[in-house]
Amino acid sequence: MGLFDRLRGDDQPRVAVVGIDGVPYSLLSQNSDEFETFGAIAEEGTAGAIDSIIPPDSNACWPALTTGVNPGETGVYGAIDREIDAYDTYIPMGRDTQATRLWTRVHDAGRQATVLNVPVTFPPDRDIQRMVSGFLSPGVDRAAYPDEIREYLTDIDYRIDVDAKLGHRDDKSAFLDDAHETMDKRFEAFEHYIELDDWDLFFGVFMTPDRVNHFLFEEYEHNGEGHEAFMDFYRKLDGYIGKLRAKLPDDVTLILVSDHGFTTLSHEVNCNEWLRETGWLDYRTETPDGLDDIGDETRAYSLIPGRFYLNLAGREPRGTIPETEYEATQAELKKALLEMTGPDGSSVIKRVETKESAFRGNHDEIAPDLVAIPHDGFDLKASFNGPDDVFTKTARNGMHTFEDASLFIDHPDAQIQDADLYDIAPTLLTLLDIDYDRGEFDGATLVRP
Repeated sequence: MGLFDRLRGDDQPRVAVVGIDGVPYSLLSQNSDEFETFGAIAEEGTAGAIDSIIPPDSNACWPALTTGVNPGETGVYGAIDREIDAYDTYIPMGRDTQATRLWTRVHDAGRQATVLNVPVTFPPDRDIQRMVSGFLSPGVDRAAYPDEIREYLTDIDYRIDVDAKLGHRDDKSAFLDDAHETMDKRFEAFEHYIELDDWDLFFGVFMTPDRVNHFLFEEYEHNGEGHEAFMDFYRKLDGYIGKLRAKLPDDVTLILVSDHGFTTLSHEVNCNEWLRETGWLDYRTETPDGLDDIGDETRAYSLIPGRFYLNLAGREPRGTIPETEYEATQAELKKALLEMTGPDGSSVIKRVETKESAFRGNHDEIAPDLVAIPHDGFDLKASFNGPDDVFTKTARNGMHTFEDASLFIDHPDAQIQDADLYDIAPTLLTLLDIDYDRGEFDGATLVRP
């Protein structure tokens, strides 16, 4: 029992969640001798690979993970979403998440929540104990609440994210230095607030693994020049999690979770260029800059990652496809996507989910009509002013995967079988002994009461 329990005079269970953005379970399980902490939790509790969501994009994954419902309910589908009845797009932020977050449920149950660096949570929630928003936040000054956490984070030179631009350099040393420094400060903040021992739910996310994976994953998988530097980074992550675990009181259950898997990237696939070359998309200008520049003959367009929208009459401002032809056109585009081949003739798309199969909820009016899940190696992009080639290569050599996200639960009664991100929220509430209606979530608890 922790100090906070003794002070408040109760023995309600508590949970600490440490997010490890983009960490694939296969990386940890195949190198268990390198990672003492991950191995110990797997042996003493349970661990396994879980599925992400459709689409496996961090911007959509974290809202889904922290609410337990799909993008049709959260209203967040990816890094860029489109406005209703318009060709305007926007970057979804925390305020755009329409479903109830876990920490709100904890607060409503009369408990305390400390939330640090969870992506897509800006602006910070001012109803809970404390929060610093994560990825997409403009800076600590505006991302942290209340004042004491803002002042503390400023004093330690806390940073919300890595400078990803450094990863585009041929020499990755400055990028790796920045990644280590960012993770060092994240650990320092996590340790500080765990030691305060005044919360029922601690929820903190290390975003840095995702950044390192994007620029060094090929080096890891193919034993390249940066392999040892990649492993050193993960050894440090394992060590930091071990130190945090050692700080936790006995009444706290530790959960480690990633939002998607990772694999080596061979080619970026410029989906809008593919649509243009195959006759699905045209532009009103020779130098298109965004969605509003699509032409009057357009039948479909794409937004990252792998989301495809039909230019539907009555829904899009200049829609060309009658509603009576929706299903046939949807099936035609699905067939074309599954037939796409890469530069070496290999299949690009593993499977295609329809809007109807992937999403459900009250916020599906901006849902994509199709979502393509690629084979490993093909990363689906969707610029409107990008390269003239469908298949290109950049400085990034790692990409997200739907399979192979990581979940570790330091609890003997947890069972990870056929699990996905939607199971995290009901599992947390079960561990916290907070009542909920099973029908509220798209997943189910992994801990049997």
